[in-house]
Amino acid sequence: MATGEETSFFEAVGGEPTFRKLVDKFYEGVATDPLLRPMYPEGDLGPASDRMRLFLMQYWGGPTTYSEERGHPRLRMRHAPFVVDAAARDAWLTHMRAAVESVGLPKEREEQLWEYLERAAYFMVNSMD
Repeated sequence: MATGEETSFFEAVGGEPTFRKLVDKFYEGVATDPLLRPMYPEGDLGPASDRMRLFLMQYWGGPTTYSEERGHPRLRMRHAPFVVDAAARDAWLTHMRAAVESVGLPKEREEQLWEYLERAAYFMVNSMD
């Protein structure tokens, strides 16, 4: 890194190993969640985990592999086939909270990450049922 360049969030929190740990912990919860697990039709959660990890890494300043492989994220469109109601949002946030806490980020970085994830979860709601 050249002198004077700002360190990305991705680099500041430990890069790919941190995001891998975060996403792995999240999907541990999803795997046994009766509300969320049916939203992942693949028998193996590995591909979904990879997609989320690549997306989050790119969003936070890491490699652009997600866009290179999948194009623009279009998160709402990609989730449109699934009913994402308040209960699903809250279940998602529960597992993500545990995941965020598991990586042991400095308080300021944890808050920054959590604020984004919480906003994203509310944004994804597409059903008031």
